Amino acid sequence: MKDTNTNPQKRSGRGDAVAIERYGKLFAARTRSMTSSAMRDLMSITERPEVISLAGGLPDTSTFPKESYAALMSKLAAEELASALQYGPTEGLAAARECIRFVMAAEGVTVDPDDVIVTTGGQQVLDLVCKVLIDPGDVIVAEGPTYPGAVSAFTSYEARVEQVPIDADGMDPELLRERLVQLDAEGARPKFIYLIPNFQNPSGVTLSAERRKAILEIAREWEILILEDNPYGLLRYEEDPIPSILELDGGESVIYLGTFSKILSPGIRLGWVTAPRPVLEKLNLAKQAADLCASSLAQHFVAAYIGGGGWPEYMASLRRIYRDRRDVMLESLTSEMPEGTTWISPAGGLFVWATLPEYIDTTDLLARALRENVAFVPGRAAWVNGDGGSSLRLNFSGAGSDRIREGIRRIGMVVGEQVELYETMVGGSAGAASVEVKSDQVEGARVVPIAPRKRRASGNQG
Repeated sequence: MKDTNTNPQKRSGRGDAVAIERYGKLFAARTRSMTSSAMRDLMSITERPEVISLAGGLPDTSTFPKESYAALMSKLAAEELASALQYGPTEGLAAARECIRFVMAAEGVTVDPDDVIVTTGGQQVLDLVCKVLIDPGDVIVAEGPTYPGAVSAFTSYEARVEQVPIDADGMDPELLRERLVQLDAEGARPKFIYLIPNFQNPSGVTLSAERRKAILEIAREWEILILEDNPYGLLRYEEDPIPSILELDGGESVIYLGTFSKILSPGIRLGWVTAPRPVLEKLNLAKQAADLCASSLAQHFVAAYIGGGGWPEYMASLRRIYRDRRDVMLESLTSEMPEGTTWISPAGGLFVWATLPEYIDTTDLLARALRENVAFVPGRAAWVNGDGGSSLRLNFSGAGSDRIREGIRRIGMVVGEQVELYETMVGGSAGAASVEVKSDQVEGARVVPIAPRKRRASGNQG
């Protein structure tokens, strides 16, 4: 039947204050604490071809060989089509869970496939863990800064997120213990500690072996779970691997989150979780209510690809590509950023966390950068308390070397404009007083300060 209402605003109620109030009365109380992800907000902008996006945690999916994809899909169509198009068990297909065992073994982690649930991406694990463990007002301890998508997931369940600042070796166990004592004095006991131990998002730091052991002991002492989020462990460019917290624990205190998004493709939307059996059973029930099962088609694809044996070579090629792009970004930061800028040089992963002179707010800076068709994630997105104002997260995996150089040049240009404006307002050079590492950035070794240099001419240089 033809819709005769030609006014979309009237039909939807948009713009009508009375209608807005009507719908507002229907929303659950938890929606008041829901926040939008900074990366999701930028997606529509960064899809434009003229925009150089250094914002999202995007792997380079163009590196996946087309002939391999075509061959795998043809094989599925010929041999597994009926099963691939059907519902599957909530915990995941046995073949997919067996492949997850292989992938985890590549990082030195031993897991029984029966103790694995296949999920719709790693993000669903965050949602399911909160659904199972968090009541409004419950406490979650996280690193500061932390993954912005986790902030959105935690706050949507009305959790109180306490962030412990990290340094070049990750979360300091003594600071963690102090925070737990403070919370205990308030009558608050955290449900879990959220950690990204390898090449942390957004900072790029790796939690040291000694601190992993110490934090695990603290979690056991206080009877708190650890949620170990490990999307980047196989994207290591130098240094030796460190045992996972799950491997150190043996499966009593750790929920482990993995994903194929960074090592294969985010488009297939497959992740996984393993946890102590009582927690895993609750997660399975929560997933049944959420989506019944992860995509059977995607699980068949992953099982065929991982089972085919070619994925280690593909991972090796990704590491070479991303390592080169990381080096290009670090070189570009050195040449384009002003005095007073610092950053972490990551040994793996997808991100560089940079901190500008403290008088520059990167949330405001983003609006100016977008006018120059370049995007990044402002630092405040990685904190719940407003810290990180002068920091920004830069992704080096999703763009080629030339676009990385040009993107950093554009960011450097708009930062330079802010520096010149500040110097005009206060008089003299502002950079020298800003080199000291501040409380909202990561401290310690591998922090690279920028030495004074001659001021470059501002303006678009191509």
